[in-house]
Amino acid sequence: MKWSQITDVGRVRAGNEDSLCACPDIGLFAVADGMGGHKAGEIASSTALQYLEENLREILPGTKDISAALLRILEEANLRVYRLSNEFDQYRGMGTTVTAGIVTGYDLVIAHIGDSRAYLIRGSEISQFTEDHSLVGEMLRHGGITEEQAINHPQRNVLTRAMGTAPAVKFELYTQTLSPGDKVLFCTDGLFNHLRPEEIKEIIASQPDLDRCLKILLDTALERGGIDNITMVLVEME
Repeated sequence: MKWSQITDVGRVRAGNEDSLCACPDIGLFAVADGMGGHKAGEIASSTALQYLEENLREILPGTKDISAALLRILEEANLRVYRLSNEFDQYRGMGTTVTAGIVTGYDLVIAHIGDSRAYLIRGSEISQFTEDHSLVGEMLRHGGITEEQAINHPQRNVLTRAMGTAPAVKFELYTQTLSPGDKVLFCTDGLFNHLRPEEIKEIIASQPDLDRCLKILLDTALERGGIDNITMVLVEME
């Protein structure tokens, strides 16, 4: 298994509220996109992923049901973020997306909330594992708007579900058996606000070096405006 990671503040935002986690020793890869007031989004995203990594390191070695363990730790992390947002005025209303995957052998388990994404790039095809928990995502799934309209919709950043916004939230769970050569991309919306899935696939499929691949994706998003923080983790199965 090979992997690479990158994050950038973009061209518009004052700070980076995204966080990422790449821990190949335990097979954990994740991105999170925080939201809130001054630095609150950064606190939400980093708190969520730090809690996830620390606790999975403790329990994964003796865990048979990885899906259940991942969901349980994320539910605990959600409660921690929620309590912080209620205990400190400067963190009031903060929350975060989380898209987290655990790779065990060739088995992948993903837990997800919000509008960050995980893509599978297999050969010449790209598929999106996750569904966006956003107003525009809901409208798109129910046929209220087209994909073209969704790209520039004025409410595309309105989330319908996020970690830390309530004492208990619902995470979606996805499982996939991977094959050698498969690539899995975890990314925040700072990337796909500017690049369509087909464009992402073409860059990843044409560039074997993972570090170089993420740099090209980042540079392209920046060239097209870089309106948000941009964070990616790319994993390749060998």
